[in-house]
Amino acid sequence: MAAQILVSAGEASGDHYAAGVVTHLRRLLPGCEYFGCTGPELRAAGVRTVVDSASLAVLGLVEVLHHIPRIYGEFRKLVRAAEMAHPVAAILTDSPDFHLRLAVKLRRMGVPVYYLIAPQAWAWRAGRARILQRNVRELYCIFPFEEQFFRDRGVNAHYIGHPLAGTVHPSVDRASFFAKHGIAPERPLVTLCPGSRRGETARHLAPLRDAVERIAAQRPATFVLAAPAGARARYGAGFYEPLTHGGLVQLVEGETRDAMAHSDVTLAASGTVTMEAALLGAPTVSFYRVSPLTWHIGKPLVDVPFYTMVNLVAGKRVIPELIQNDMTGERMAAEVLALLASEGARATMKAELAEVARILASHGDPLEESARRIAASLKIESGFSDIR
Repeated sequence: MAAQILVSAGEASGDHYAAGVVTHLRRLLPGCEYFGCTGPELRAAGVRTVVDSASLAVLGLVEVLHHIPRIYGEFRKLVRAAEMAHPVAAILTDSPDFHLRLAVKLRRMGVPVYYLIAPQAWAWRAGRARILQRNVRELYCIFPFEEQFFRDRGVNAHYIGHPLAGTVHPSVDRASFFAKHGIAPERPLVTLCPGSRRGETARHLAPLRDAVERIAAQRPATFVLAAPAGARARYGAGFYEPLTHGGLVQLVEGETRDAMAHSDVTLAASGTVTMEAALLGAPTVSFYRVSPLTWHIGKPLVDVPFYTMVNLVAGKRVIPELIQNDMTGERMAAEVLALLASEGARATMKAELAEVARILASHGDPLEESARRIAASLKIESGFSDIR
């Protein structure tokens, strides 16, 4: 029977990164089979689905509460599958609330755990470092300051570089993008990225609409809502209506990087998309909002000078952050209008974003590096002889 490897990812970015690792592992360990918690990219990479990662995509301390029974059911399903398959390894990607619990279970089964995308224990819930130290064989960090933090706490951590660095590019030039979507080149383009999860996006639509109306009242501009591919089909035809009604905002699916790369300013929900904007050199204003109760509970637990990863990597405020009560239509409009009014401010921001991209760059492919480390470890642990 072929050796089994469990792979689990809880959201879109994790699905993308884990699929890259599996693709490289198939070359390094050609005799293995893969199963686990998958999104579309892991499924395309040939990983058998036990749990659909879409069922875990809930964000917020309070928001997750009524989903706990369902998520726990999926957790137990994945644990049972591991008990039956006896995997030689597990690769867990991001989603620490789910995966750190899974790591404990797997370690008790004798399964070596390799964890991709370190939890942000340096910002809050530092106790997670102890869980990693006890239950994870190797931790792969994508931000340079993380490796020493975890090593100081006994975790076998390795900085691999950011998987997006060197890979994020527009697929078409500005003229082609504008022509495809009927955008007037004489007007500035403002791209709106409200989020990839249904819940976070829903919270952001109304204040974004307010910001759009305020901006449009002061200067002519074109507004594009950059949605993930297939978002309307998943969320329903009317989901984006609070932002798109009246025709002021044009919805574009599956072209987020092109929209950001060719925009004059991007309004982006804090998260992976802000890192993509930085790597594209796109002037950006970040924002985020959770439920009031989640904010009230969580804010005292977070100890960071910035909320947006772009600023944390830079060690200074490179892009504006409008978080929770600061995320108003008035504040967002003011930041966007200030950038639109100053070519110098946009040029300065682009230069600082280029420095962030330089910091995140690695000498090779971070996902291939992870796969090589996992394969080499398994060769020592399990006696694989066909590692290339």
